[in-house]
Amino acid sequence: MNKKATILLVEDDENLGFVLQDYLQLLDYEVILEKDGEAGYNTYKLKQQEIDLCLFDAMLPLKDGFTLAEEIKAMNQRVPVIFLTAKILKEDKIKGFKIGADDYITKPFSTEELSLRIEAVLRRSRFGGEEMDESKIFNLGIYTFDSENQTLTANGAEKRLTKRESEVLKMLCQYKNKLLRREIALKSIWGEDDYFMGRSMDVYITKLRKYLKDDPDITITNIHGTGFKLEVGSENA
Repeated sequence: MNKKATILLVEDDENLGFVLQDYLQLLDYEVILEKDGEAGYNTYKLKQQEIDLCLFDAMLPLKDGFTLAEEIKAMNQRVPVIFLTAKILKEDKIKGFKIGADDYITKPFSTEELSLRIEAVLRRSRFGGEEMDESKIFNLGIYTFDSENQTLTANGAEKRLTKRESEVLKMLCQYKNKLLRREIALKSIWGEDDYFMGRSMDVYITKLRKYLKDDPDITITNIHGTGFKLEVGSENA
């Protein structure tokens, strides 16, 4: 299995830091662990070309997580940053997003939540565990989907999709014949994973099923409680 990404983890709680490092390494991530903001800054400055995601405790000795993130973003605006925080005040969240934070995870959290959020942020940053299909044109049975121009064409008839319809279909295409987890789709497209966003996504999935109904070899399967799978039957034969 190929390495997914290299994560710079800065956590001053020694036990939690080692637990997170071990868990993320089990998921096949490379993890560099530091215990204070100054060490985190120096490590990033030295190894920035190798680091694909930063995972920072918000409250760190020597240099707090917000200052650390701001200084790292000054070096590389595109590197994603996730904050681990015991409290999530509105002011802190606004401050973090102004710096360029990609997500917040409030302690205590489950390891599954952590892994899903990391995966979603990495996919939004166009990294990810497997190479993403960055094509703009997708062939789906009798259909041709142009994600850039937001059009779905079949038998000479063209349908223009909305921006959100196009985003959902593109992500399904990128995961074609594989499971697309609900959490990843919601965080990547809507930016939030909650009940109302989930219901909105279900509506778009229903619309896309209607748009693709003229090809019986194409199905969008709902994997209950987990996600969706766009399957193109003839391609699985």
